[in-house]
Amino acid sequence: MLSRRTVKYILFGILFMGLRLTAAAQTDPLEKNLWYNEEKTAKIEISTGSDGKFYGKVVWLKVPNVDGKPKVDKNNPDKARRNDPLMGLQLLKGFKKNGANSYEDGTIYDPKNGKTYSCKMTLKDNKLSVRGYIGFSLLGRTTVWTIADR
Repeated sequence: MLSRRTVKYILFGILFMGLRLTAAAQTDPLEKNLWYNEEKTAKIEISTGSDGKFYGKVVWLKVPNVDGKPKVDKNNPDKARRNDPLMGLQLLKGFKKNGANSYEDGTIYDPKNGKTYSCKMTLKDNKLSVRGYIGFSLLGRTTVWTIADR
C-alpha cells in the first residue's frame, strides 16, 4: 500500500504535467504559422516575449543576398545599425492581445524607409491585416499578410 505522502507526490506530479500540457496547447494563432508579407518577399515569425507581448522577426527572404553578401538594414536611421542583416531583424514589437483576434499597442519597423510606426493587427480567415499609422489609426496604411509554409 502507498503512503499518503507518496500519493500526494503522485497527484502533484499529475497536476503539474496537466498544467504544462494545457499551457502548451494554448499557443496563440499568430505563433502557429509563419507569415508572408504582402509582397511575399519575406517570411515573419511571430512569438510571445517574456513580457507576454508579441514580437515578429524576419526568418526568410526571397532575395537574401546582394552582390554575394547578406542584405542589410541600409535605411536604418541609426547609422551604427545600417550593417545589421535583414535576416533576423525584428519588425514587430510589443503587441498586446485585445480580444480573440486583435493585437494592438505595438510598433512595426519598415526597413524600406527606416521608419517605425504605431501598429495594430487583426487576424481573420487566416489573413493578418497589419495597419501601420502615425498618431491615429485613420491616418495609416494596411497590408495583408498571408500564411507561409514553414
